[in-house]
Amino acid sequence: MDLFSIWHLLIILVVVLVLFGTSKVRNIGSDLGGAIKSFRSAMKEESASDKADEGASGPSAGDDRGRIIEGQVSSAGGSKAADAAQVRKG
Repeated sequence: MDLFSIWHLLIILVVVLVLFGTSKVRNIGSDLGGAIKSFRSAMKEESASDKADEGASGPSAGDDRGRIIEGQVSSAGGSKAADAAQVRKG
């Protein structure tokens, strides 16, 4: 036996319609549809503005050429790299 069969869902739908009425359910559906539509349009506008900004700024943000990255390099052995660092420091 399934946890949610089609009959369970139909009974839940009938109970919701009886409790809230068709007008409130219709209003909730239209509000939800409007929210989804505005979200999609906002996403399209943002992606269009990102593409416009990307073209105007030159290289993409993922381009690492010209960046200085500071840090310490170590190998799996570790001892050779540490010895070389000690020798350089004096």
